[in-house]
Amino acid sequence: LPIKKKPRTFYSAEQLEKLEKMFQEDHYPDNEKRREIAAVVGVTPQRILVWFQNRRAKWRKLQKLSIKANRKYPASSA
Repeated sequence: LPIKKKPRTFYSAEQLEKLEKMFQEDHYPDNEKRREIAAVVGVTPQRILVWFQNRRAKWRKLQKLSIKANRKYPASSA
């Protein structure tokens, strides 16, 4: 039997704002913290887990791009 994927979760601007704020505070929330965030945002803790995994991946990618850009265009020491 094929595994059914969960439907994509769409977040409102308000939910994303809350999630981004939580991400700035802690990139790796524990189980209890994820439950708290889920209650505030209004989705399941599993959705919070996945959101944070994806957000960390995006953060790492941006970090790499930033490092590459700094090597390519080093800040002048003037």
